[in-house]
Amino acid sequence: MMVSELLVTRALGETRVALLEDGTTQEVFFEQDHERSVVGNIYRGRITRVLPGMEAAFVDIGLPKAAFLHVDDVYDPNAPVAPPSTDEDEEASGEEVTVPRTPIQQLIHQGEEITVQVTKSPLGTKGARVTSYVTLPGRAVVFMPTISRFGVSRKIEDEEERKRLKGIMEAEQKDEPGGFIARTACVGLPREEIARDMSFLRSLWSDIYQRSLRTSAPNLVQSDLDLVLRATRDLFTDSITTMWVDHPEDSDRIQNLLERFAPSLKSRVHIHQASESLFSCRGVEAAIEEGLARSVPLDSGGSVVVDEAEALTAIDINTGSFVGNLDLEETIVRTNLEATKAVAHQIRLRNLGGIIIVDFIDMQEPEHRTQVYETFVEALSRDRAKTHILPMTEFGLVELTRKRVRPSIGRTLTDPCPYCDGRGWLRSRKAICQAILRDLKNRQGTDIGKGLLVSAMPEVASELTSSFHAQLEAVEHELGLPVVVEARVDLHQERFEITVRR
Repeated sequence: MMVSELLVTRALGETRVALLEDGTTQEVFFEQDHERSVVGNIYRGRITRVLPGMEAAFVDIGLPKAAFLHVDDVYDPNAPVAPPSTDEDEEASGEEVTVPRTPIQQLIHQGEEITVQVTKSPLGTKGARVTSYVTLPGRAVVFMPTISRFGVSRKIEDEEERKRLKGIMEAEQKDEPGGFIARTACVGLPREEIARDMSFLRSLWSDIYQRSLRTSAPNLVQSDLDLVLRATRDLFTDSITTMWVDHPEDSDRIQNLLERFAPSLKSRVHIHQASESLFSCRGVEAAIEEGLARSVPLDSGGSVVVDEAEALTAIDINTGSFVGNLDLEETIVRTNLEATKAVAHQIRLRNLGGIIIVDFIDMQEPEHRTQVYETFVEALSRDRAKTHILPMTEFGLVELTRKRVRPSIGRTLTDPCPYCDGRGWLRSRKAICQAILRDLKNRQGTDIGKGLLVSAMPEVASELTSSFHAQLEAVEHELGLPVVVEARVDLHQERFEITVRR
């Protein structure tokens, strides 16, 4: 049986939560006290632009960048039903619904005020993504005030339990508006606890709705819980063996929340009192460093290389020093099979989202490709985020999409390199020397005074006067005047200056 643990640590204005499975860090969440996540927050916003060509609109909700609202996320009172927008911790109901699409310009207008909920954090140059289909997650159920239907998490596979939960929700909802989704924490809960959760969420929505009517746009109407309580609500289920907390105040807050929603779990909360920090002694700090590395070694000697770009993430598998014992195909298959688990782990650990391309080492036999693909799908099955995986191509490529709600570890903990401007590469010193020589030749026939002064960083200046000495002399001969090279530590490797000596 797998042992799952939650670790909660808070210090120096930062809260971090880690999910461990059999001692291995699978997911890590971060929140700064002064930069709380906006996902789940409910705002009163104002439509600033409606773009029929994009079937979308921009909404001012009071954040630095306008939020993006797609037509599918605009409440349509004439549609019979619409799918809810849920965060990465919540599964869809499993019921596919076709919704007639009304043109966005018929649903909302510029200047109109609207109540929306953030479904995706701002990322890079993009603002937050919002929806007018508000969802309120509770411990057992998710309330959908604008949608009159009932669903059950797809991860609840027992048909009898699905029917029981749906029957309870339908009976307890009576004739009141809205609908519910039963979360995985619902399994085995008595009717009274589910009904209490439903009643609390209905009451909460009534308060939020009234406040939204009294609030002028743009303004925050309701904040979601902070990371500590969100993790308790969304992650701390019966499958979690222990929750470790290093801050007594957080332990008290967690206990108070559990008292109302899950009293049976209170005994599983423990305070970490060792001198070594909680994340250090459980290997989470090392896992975070691994999640920031470009290359992750495999036990066999191969490696997994992760390159996160703007539009997609590319993951490449290399055999490295692994040479195998039999033949090339056997070596490749063994490396790919080992890599499937490592890749699935890195996707969860780094919280990679959007389009992900995994380039397994090319295999000749179709049955080997099938074996690796099925192993990879199995390795991803424990991921809570919604993932769609396409079949492996004959070249060993697997394309998948993973729902992106919050930034990856890389985007959370790093900034683009100010030196290379985020490219990861610099023009070589030789290429810069060639550029300098071309610029010097172009000065022929112009006013160059008593000669030219070339200023470059020390390494480039050294390369120019040694490896390119003959070419530099040839340029001086063409110009008929000397070229002086000076080293300047304040210059970027790709930058140089050529000035006229007077």
